[in-house]
Amino acid sequence: MNAAGEGRAKPGSVVRTTLRTADGVPIEAVHLPCAVPSEGPGAAGPHPVAIVVAHGFTGSADRPAVRRAAAAFAQRAGVITFSFRGHGRSGGRSTVGAREVLDLDAAVAWARALGYPRVATVGFSMGGSVVLRHAALGAAGQGGRTEARTDAVAAVSAPARWYYRGTAPMRRLHWVVTTPAGRLVARAGLGTRISGARWSPVPLAPYESVPLIAPTPVLIVHGDRDPYFPVDHGHMLAAAGPAELWVEPGMGHAENAVDDDLLARLADWLAATAVR
Repeated sequence: MNAAGEGRAKPGSVVRTTLRTADGVPIEAVHLPCAVPSEGPGAAGPHPVAIVVAHGFTGSADRPAVRRAAAAFAQRAGVITFSFRGHGRSGGRSTVGAREVLDLDAAVAWARALGYPRVATVGFSMGGSVVLRHAALGAAGQGGRTEARTDAVAAVSAPARWYYRGTAPMRRLHWVVTTPAGRLVARAGLGTRISGARWSPVPLAPYESVPLIAPTPVLIVHGDRDPYFPVDHGHMLAAAGPAELWVEPGMGHAENAVDDDLLARLADWLAATAVR
């Protein structure tokens, strides 16, 4: 096994595999083909676009909200879902966004290995911070490989800056991540294994990542009722631009709060923008 996974998906096939990250962590991943057949030259091969989905903290490829998003995106493109380290059936321990760029890197490289000429990434909450930093590192030639480049990036409910504790949910999350008792609760109650090591060095912040991504298109999506990260996080990310901003009235946080209409609009934006 390696970063490109095991084998190749045939057109129309659903494949579950294990990827190996650059630092040796096994990552579970799933390929869902586009539900709408491709047309024109090369129609027997994969759809021209794959959307790689990066879930939020405590999520996984098999969580209902992630599977619902994947099914919606599969109406417009091929889809790769995966579980970050420390989540689901993946190995390792979560670093809450730091080394997770290597997990995304492996998933994007797998999409390329499956034959997709264009790959877009979309991340929710923690996954949103990861897709932004992954795209920035790849654009700067730091930590990204040619086969793991992205053609469009969307971050939904992402934090703009690290160590935010301005809401009660985020103060609870910091307790979970930074204390032995909290990490035990996360493992026993949520199935999420968290590393106790501190970040060293501190990763590039999401708002610092956005301006480095150009000319790859960036979309920032944020709900105005997000209980974790207030909408100023979305504005801060977009202002760091260039980036497009969608502020969604009444929307809460991440994949659990995204309705069918927004999923369809996201799929349309990702599939269309990736081929421009």
